[in-house]
Amino acid sequence: MNKSIIQVTAGRGPEECSRVVARVVEMMMKDARGKALDITLLESTKGHLKGTLLSAVLLIQTGGISSNKTLEAFIQEWRGTIQWVAQSPFRKYHKRKNWFVGVEVFDVNKQQEWNLKDVKLESCRASGPGGQHVNKVETAVRGTHLPSGMQVLAMDSRSQLENKQLCLKRLEAKFMAWQMEQLLAKQQDQWQEHNELERGRAVKVITDKL
Repeated sequence: MNKSIIQVTAGRGPEECSRVVARVVEMMMKDARGKALDITLLESTKGHLKGTLLSAVLLIQTGGISSNKTLEAFIQEWRGTIQWVAQSPFRKYHKRKNWFVGVEVFDVNKQQEWNLKDVKLESCRASGPGGQHVNKVETAVRGTHLPSGMQVLAMDSRSQLENKQLCLKRLEAKFMAWQMEQLLAKQQDQWQEHNELERGRAVKVITDKL
């Protein structure tokens, strides 16, 4: 099963662009579901006005009768700069009618660079409320991802082996979330820096009323 993360951003655009982000997300989700692709809104950052989004992150993957080719075609259609042609719903007499948002896609499988060799595990004594020791042996496990410095402590079980497994699972999840946040932040910064240039290369032009 192929999975991809999609980011839709208004960059430094005005409120109209944030409104376009919300509309584009709605259209993408409807389009994906019509093609039997599984799509989920993972997170979104609301704009200052009702019905607007500064950015949104979606997870899309093959599912049902869809194929990898269907997913690839969907990404090809939406990836890049989207030009939305409409009169501003916020500024009635504003002359500008072209609004731009950026759509970037990340292959989840290519981003997963988790390596157990980068993890340092240490046993430690689990403590309860008020400093009372849950037990006298070191059953808790602290995991450190050395390249990033992230740490996770697992002390759910009295079994050190179970805590080790929990620690590794949670540390990996934390690492993946952190890595994706870094990628999305970097991409948004890049699109903001180059949005003037990208406006001339829109992959899709949508004419509609906001």
